[in-house]
Amino acid sequence: MYLRSAELLKERITNYSTYPFSIPVIRSMSKLHFHTHITFFVGENGSGKSTFLEAMAYQCSFNTAGGGRNNSYDVDASESALGPYIRLSWMPKLTNGFFLRAETFYQFASYLDTVPESLPYYGGKSLHEQSHGEAFLSLFKHRFGKKAIYLLDEPEAALSPARQLALLRVIKDLEHDAQFIIATHSPILLGYPNAQIYNFDAKPVEEIRYEDTAHYQLTRRFLENRKNVLNELFSND
Repeated sequence: MYLRSAELLKERITNYSTYPFSIPVIRSMSKLHFHTHITFFVGENGSGKSTFLEAMAYQCSFNTAGGGRNNSYDVDASESALGPYIRLSWMPKLTNGFFLRAETFYQFASYLDTVPESLPYYGGKSLHEQSHGEAFLSLFKHRFGKKAIYLLDEPEAALSPARQLALLRVIKDLEHDAQFIIATHSPILLGYPNAQIYNFDAKPVEEIRYEDTAHYQLTRRFLENRKNVLNELFSND
């Protein structure tokens, strides 16, 4: 364990009517404590989980467009408005790590092509020469290592179910020497054993059991009662 907590500095906020302070979960947040090496943020789109994860990346000095401390490139609308308003508590503090932002991964891959000397750290060839899912896995397998913190925003975006399982294997191999904080909608990733899960649909944010997440319950209901679920969904047609 490296990162112990992330705290919203409410005394610095002067206007809760502007974004991102207008997000309900941000308005009600105080401090999140991390007590496992693997933590997930869950919640509906717009719940604030990605916004808070991006703020954490800002405080880690990672590129908030995606990357580590030494990846310098710009993407429109990638600045973290919340970043200056949170505080991270470490024991010990880490400087090594990576922020994966799925929506700007293409721009990150393009940036790497401008610094070819870095490609050996990402599998030895351009990420653009691989499928989206292959590029993600190449990043996970070759760039990720020990004594680091990894902040992943919806890494399942490019991964098939089988490759989501492959990511779980990567996490397992690094579990005791690295820390992962992951915003996700994937019931597969959320199933990682003994992981801590924070529910951003609750106000304030609270821990939740895997089996109590909407992601698990809805997926299970669909798989076990597909016809009934679809009949209910289409009944108004």
